[in-house]
Amino acid sequence: MKFGLIGKNIDYSFSRGYFANKFEAEKLAYSYVNFDIPSICKFPDIIAGTPDLKGLNVTIPYKQSVMAYLDDLDDTAKAIGAVNTIKFNNGKLIGYNTDYFGFKKSIQPYLNASHVSALILGTGGAAKAVGYALKQLGISYDFVSRSNSEGIKFTYKTIKDTDLKSYQIIINTTPLGTFPDVDVCPLLPYTALNDSHVLFDLIYNPIETKFLKQGKTHGTVTLNGEKMLAYQADEAWKVWTK
Repeated sequence: MKFGLIGKNIDYSFSRGYFANKFEAEKLAYSYVNFDIPSICKFPDIIAGTPDLKGLNVTIPYKQSVMAYLDDLDDTAKAIGAVNTIKFNNGKLIGYNTDYFGFKKSIQPYLNASHVSALILGTGGAAKAVGYALKQLGISYDFVSRSNSEGIKFTYKTIKDTDLKSYQIIINTTPLGTFPDVDVCPLLPYTALNDSHVLFDLIYNPIETKFLKQGKTHGTVTLNGEKMLAYQADEAWKVWTK
C-alpha cells in the first residue's frame, strides 16, 4: 500500500521520514511519497495516476482548497473548515482533520489558569484547526492577518504592545521562518512579551525559529511544532487503519 503527502515546496517535510521509520519499525511493506504540486488542480492527476494510494496527508497551502475534490468530510473537518488527512474508503475520498488534536495535545502540558486568551497568527487551514482546539480548551482567541477582513481583529500593521499584553498565548500558523528563510518572522512588538507568555510555532524546521528566539529573549515559554506533527501523524494513521 502507498501513502503520501500533498503540498507545495515540501522537501523539508517531516512526514515522509516519520512514516518511513514507522513502516520499517512495524515491518510493514508500505511506502510514503511526497506529491509536490504547483496547484491543487493537479490533485486529480495524482489520484488517477496512483491507484494503490490508501491515504494522504495535506499541508500548506492546500488544507482548504483540497476540500472541493473530496467526496465527504467527517464532522470535525466540517466544523474546522480544513483537511489535513484523507482516507480512501471504497473508492471515495473522505477528509479528516488531525491537526487540532496534535496542537491540543502538545500545548496542554504548558497551560495554567492564567492562560485564558490567545492570538493566532495567520488565517489558513492550520489556523482554523488551532482555533478549534483552543475553543475545546476554553481559551478565547483572535486572529492576526496581513489585511483587514471579516473576523480579523488585528493586522501586523495595527497591533500594539498593549494588545500583546492582553494575550497570554501566541501561535504562529504562518510559514514565516520555515527553512531556508530562517531570518524572517511575523512582525510583532516582541518587547511586550514576558515570562507569562507561551509562544507556539507550528514550524519544526528549524527547531527554533526567529519567532521563538524573539520570545525566548523576553523570557517566554517557547514550543515548536515537532510534537504536534508527531501527534497528528499518529492520529492520521489511526484514521487510515480503522
